[in-house]
Amino acid sequence: MLLYNIGIKLYSLFIRFAALFNNKAKLWVAGRKNPVFVRIESSIWFHFASLGEFEQGRPILEAMRNLHPKKKIVVTFFSPSGYEIRKNTSLADYVYYLPLDTARNARRFIDAINPEIVIFTKYEYWFHFFNEANKRNIPLYIVSGIFRPTQVFFKWYGGFNRRILSLVSHFFLQDEASTQLLKGIGITNTSVSGDTRFDRVWANAQNPKVLPLIQQFKNGHKLFIAGSTWPQDENILTKLVSQYPDWKFIFAPHEIPEEKINNLIELLPQGNAITFSQLRTEAEGLKSGDFINQSLTSNNLQSLVIDNIGMLSSLYAYADVAYIGGGFGVGIHNTLEAAAFGLPVIFGPNYQKFNEAKELIAINAGFSISNETELKDIVDTLVNDEAFYNITRKKVFNYVKENVGATEMIMKYIDK
Repeated sequence: MLLYNIGIKLYSLFIRFAALFNNKAKLWVAGRKNPVFVRIESSIWFHFASLGEFEQGRPILEAMRNLHPKKKIVVTFFSPSGYEIRKNTSLADYVYYLPLDTARNARRFIDAINPEIVIFTKYEYWFHFFNEANKRNIPLYIVSGIFRPTQVFFKWYGGFNRRILSLVSHFFLQDEASTQLLKGIGITNTSVSGDTRFDRVWANAQNPKVLPLIQQFKNGHKLFIAGSTWPQDENILTKLVSQYPDWKFIFAPHEIPEEKINNLIELLPQGNAITFSQLRTEAEGLKSGDFINQSLTSNNLQSLVIDNIGMLSSLYAYADVAYIGGGFGVGIHNTLEAAAFGLPVIFGPNYQKFNEAKELIAINAGFSISNETELKDIVDTLVNDEAFYNITRKKVFNYVKENVGATEMIMKYIDK
């Protein structure tokens, strides 16, 4: 435990130093400076590492809100990318940054919010918060948990980390392999419930938002969407635009600072690309009669760059093929949002940590590429072989549909 506490302190010092140069680190520090927590008689506490985990755990959060509308719900985030976007969510009564994991912070925070139950989604195992909940006999659940043999819990030197796992009341796991890994270290309070992300993306696909400007941009053409992309993805994806002149392309970068948006636009054929902000401004101008913009009326725009956060999950409803970014870095982003619409999904080579990607590849409905040539080959096949394309879409759609149901299973266990 001594080494753990030292590590927490060192991390705090490092992030404070990083805040001098990095805006995300600056938000992390500022959000935890002199926190004031409302004292609550009792609550249900959800913790999410970031925005992705929030969307993953959202079906449980929504179900709990519907079943217990009078209960106070507290949501915490570790990362600014989750907190800053969801700090005003109507699904929670209070939204906070998770305090640094020290014994004192854990006592003070749990004293304030008085949770009846605690629900963590997928990742993050904080000893002092877990230990404090355990000492007070507060049930603590992990939902959509997934484990790999390479994790520290399963190493000879992972004794302290295994101790953290022993403080969890019940694990709701994504797969049987995780069950067996935990069983191997003596943890048997588990259920294979699947991944709540299937429930989330399925619900979204059944009632997608209508986006008139996207309809106007597509204008009856086939549409390729590149979601959550990084520069490594964009360097090869942008080559497709000139190769498929009859297709429309939408790029939704993972990060949207002006500099990165400009760099992406420079990679695209000049004169036929526009940002969503520009498209919206021009459409508003047309509506008011202020001006007529030929780029809209003559339909000569082929590429649209999304320069905001929050549209991507709705954009897939208009797509015919999707590419999911991140696979040339630490790992791919959310393939299921696109798959829920029955879209063939393409992604980079680093997908091994993601069950859904491996399962989509296994049924020949997801495709990993390592370079520009492989990307062109699979896109050519999807574009030119209609039978293969239609079969692929059916496989993807059925894969998502067959994996829905984790939320109902988890809620039955928790609510009893």
